[in-house]
Amino acid sequence: MEESPRIALPDLKEALVRAGVVTSGDLHSAVQEHAKSIKKIHFLDMLLQAGKCDEKKLVQLFCEQYGYRLVSLKMIVIHQDVLKLIPKKIAEAYGCLPVSVLDKTLTVAVANPTNLKVLDELQAMTGKRIRAAVAEFSMLKEHIAKFYQDQAETLEEPPAEEAGEDLISLANMVEEEATFDKQAPVADLMEQANQAPVVKLVNMVLVEGVRRRASDIFIEPWESFVRIRVRIDGILEEIARPQKGFGAAIVSRIKIMSQLNIAEHRVPQDGRFKVRTQGREVDMRVSILPSSFGEKVCLRILDTGAQSHDISKLGFTEPEQKVIRESAKKPHGMILVTGPTGSGKTTTLYSILQYLDSPQVNITTVEDPVEYQMHGINQVNVRESIGMTFPAALRSILRQDPDIILIGEIRDADTLDIAVKAALTGHLVLSTLHTNDAVSSITRMANLGLEPFLIASTVLMISAQRLVRRLCPRCRVAYDLEPSMYKFLELDPSKKIQLWKAKGCSQCRSLGYQGRSVITEILEMKPEILEMVMRGDSADLIKEKARAQGMKTLRESAIAKAMSGETSLEEVFRVTTADVGVKPEGGCR
Repeated sequence: MEESPRIALPDLKEALVRAGVVTSGDLHSAVQEHAKSIKKIHFLDMLLQAGKCDEKKLVQLFCEQYGYRLVSLKMIVIHQDVLKLIPKKIAEAYGCLPVSVLDKTLTVAVANPTNLKVLDELQAMTGKRIRAAVAEFSMLKEHIAKFYQDQAETLEEPPAEEAGEDLISLANMVEEEATFDKQAPVADLMEQANQAPVVKLVNMVLVEGVRRRASDIFIEPWESFVRIRVRIDGILEEIARPQKGFGAAIVSRIKIMSQLNIAEHRVPQDGRFKVRTQGREVDMRVSILPSSFGEKVCLRILDTGAQSHDISKLGFTEPEQKVIRESAKKPHGMILVTGPTGSGKTTTLYSILQYLDSPQVNITTVEDPVEYQMHGINQVNVRESIGMTFPAALRSILRQDPDIILIGEIRDADTLDIAVKAALTGHLVLSTLHTNDAVSSITRMANLGLEPFLIASTVLMISAQRLVRRLCPRCRVAYDLEPSMYKFLELDPSKKIQLWKAKGCSQCRSLGYQGRSVITEILEMKPEILEMVMRGDSADLIKEKARAQGMKTLRESAIAKAMSGETSLEEVFRVTTADVGVKPEGGCR
């Protein structure tokens, strides 16, 4: 590292007071707090963060008395290649901004060049000699945000017919050319991750995921290979299988793109980044998890260009849309959407928000994390590490006078309690639960300690939903339902029923399916249902009454889509289970 002046602390403290940078009282308080601090933040950084320093005098002191160079951040242009040397999260945490590179020396603008620990860590991370220059603290924060503003990385897109082949051949080429080691020093990992074949392979994986309309990309290390899979319409497909040695480089490359710590392999990390492909920007949400054979990566593809938030385009029937819209138009109460991960709950709730959004209403969401950025809606990220939990965020949100609140998920009694109180005091609350069907949500809320009269007073509607794959309309094949299946499916044997099955063509990549549609079980809180909830009747009895009043179960909703030719009977059996208990009045439907 290019030597920075080694300033003795007593000399610096005296100089700060003498130059009028800080008062002796503020300095004494900072020194005492520094001695007690577990994190051992530099005492001068404490003063800067607390706004106790005269920043202009501090810069003047470092330049005139200690020989540091001043950087005028308003006048400089920083190349993207220089910015990539220090990830955004590191720049924000350390209060530093990479300015320029000359040979093997990286000039970094800092507010406190006496914090040699930061300079040493930057050298270890970048593999370059660090030369510190000074800038005002507030201006440095402003320009870190400016230069690191979210910019999508443009991905080079191969022809569709060659993408899969090129991906496999490129993975093989990387294996032959290089060996990667996750135990290598940080600078070596950075170099490995930025090698041209590695960058190209990661980019091609991302492009292939977006091109196939995948919802997730999985990079999984095993004993002798790395498996790369994509989830398309809920089903996993393997697209490449590089050798084991490739895992460290691809993980490091993704960490760099999402501005995570490439030297950390022991704990999970979460991040996100944007890419530009097929003429649009796509958000990638990153989760990295240490496993037995290395770090596993899950990339959630949030493609707003391909995702519709129009209730009428999600696959709901007209009666179902009517119930959702009527419930959403109520001035207060709670709407719940239930189902497992990946069943489209968030998309349904966002569609309701889009339907309700107008300049006359104040909408706020609290999510973990925010998935889709929606114009005109205030969205809050949960950050449990700093105490920003669902209950804490909700308490603050209620002081912001919202009309409509979306809670990403009700996980505990505290969150449920605040959500119910909000619904009782004039707010419309939308949220999700993890239950198997609509009626089970009532049992779940009771288990969390909610009184039956509060459930009856607040809940407007509960929707349980799943996603089934849509048959490809170009190649689906019609057939007559076998007689033996009528009784099993509880269908009228006097009616001849035609169904469709998957075949496969070039348009659907020989899968026979293209896209997904929602199936739902909507429980309306009608007077009879409310009375049963108040009495504490069992879920089976409530479900029986709801079906008698016209509620379709998930299995019945899926069968209806199969009979309309939208999906296949195989999908019905894959996604839903048979209804048990008492049949609805009127027999089979």
